[in-house]
Amino acid sequence: MHFCFSDVFFKAVFLLLTYICSLSVPVVEMDEENGLLLLELNPPNPWDSEPRAPEHLAFGEVQVTYLTHACMDLKLGDKRMVFDPWLMGPAFARGWWLLHEPPSDWLERLCRADLIYISHMHSDHLSYPTLKKLAERRPDIPIYVGNTERPVFWNLNQSGVQLTNINVVPFGIWQQVDENLRFMILMDGIHPEMDTCIIVEYKEEWKAQFIKTERKKLLNYKARLVKKLQPRIYCPFAGYFVESHPSDKYIKETNIKNDPDELNNLIRKNSDVVTWTPRPGATLDLSRMLKDPTDSKGIIEPPEGTKIYKDSWDFGPYLEILNAAVGDAIFLHSSWIKEYFTWAGFKDYNLVVRMIETDEDFSPFPGGYDYLVDFLDLSFPKERPSREHAYEEIRSRVDVIRHVVKNGLLWDDLYIGFQTRLQRNPDIYHHLFWNHFQIKLPLTPPNWRSFLMHCG
Repeated sequence: MHFCFSDVFFKAVFLLLTYICSLSVPVVEMDEENGLLLLELNPPNPWDSEPRAPEHLAFGEVQVTYLTHACMDLKLGDKRMVFDPWLMGPAFARGWWLLHEPPSDWLERLCRADLIYISHMHSDHLSYPTLKKLAERRPDIPIYVGNTERPVFWNLNQSGVQLTNINVVPFGIWQQVDENLRFMILMDGIHPEMDTCIIVEYKEEWKAQFIKTERKKLLNYKARLVKKLQPRIYCPFAGYFVESHPSDKYIKETNIKNDPDELNNLIRKNSDVVTWTPRPGATLDLSRMLKDPTDSKGIIEPPEGTKIYKDSWDFGPYLEILNAAVGDAIFLHSSWIKEYFTWAGFKDYNLVVRMIETDEDFSPFPGGYDYLVDFLDLSFPKERPSREHAYEEIRSRVDVIRHVVKNGLLWDDLYIGFQTRLQRNPDIYHHLFWNHFQIKLPLTPPNWRSFLMHCG
């Protein structure tokens, strides 16, 4: 049996229990003269590497339990693997909160896992609040990540989380767990610089693939894809978050997400594929479902009365961390702006950005900063230059932007977390700019201690 798992922000991820298919993926790279090259990634089929003969699966031998969002607990014989544990706290600063109430035994499940796989550094997959809780009880739990361009755990030391057994493994190499179980981490085809997928092989009985698909407008595409691949079981997951903080009411009402039941109904209309809409704590017995999808023991739902959806979130501790940055001494000196963007290292690009610190409603924050950055020469003009240039206005909530600046964090917290409002002229997405602030910032934060000493 094989599993392959992958995810990328703002995309829904779906489990397909099927024979693996080779897919060519086009990617864009820069050439030596800053031109664009379109390359086709067509990696070798991993199943051709050290193939093994299939063996029979017994009932209960392979079980998949959904915990929440992208977190699955896999029982494979006498071993357990957990994927992407985000089980407490927010993701992307304060923008995403868990939609589902995790099973009450989620921490025990993490503690008894033989290994944990984390696909990438986004905080709905790499959750430091969750890992901090785990590290208090089992700091030496084996955690596996791929050897991405920006290390998945680049911010571990600054996080304060004490984990002692993080394993960075090369892509495309089988990692043997026991005589029946092995896994391989692969580079993601959409975001190869930061995202990964994992293939899990157990007894070479079945193959599974977790693939990315688009959002609401592509429901029919998803249904056609499932019909074409003919998986045995289809399960939508990894999109179960909610913008629950009161200040994000507008986003919550307008950011309409895929309805997994709607998608599964559409799939059933067009194929004979068995679909599963998971609920926290529900367990799928793979062998039973493959033998007889109507088996009442194939999917065990959580006990009657189990709380499925969260109806309250502990905002306080997490907002306190963000708010602590607002009054930091760094921001008493306007020269922090030059210090920060010099540290960030992005320049020689004809883009002028206006940065505006705001309150909760994205109105200018009283006493906050409002400034221009010209990235062509990394200057900080009082007015926009007279030359022709691209222009972008970024309004950011003051607590989040100052927390990001102070700690040298990536800008995912700002834009994936809905903590900004953007205007562009012309309305063109500047990939090089956003990609730099998403994955290419220095691995160590600005030296604010030295900065303050010079300011003093």
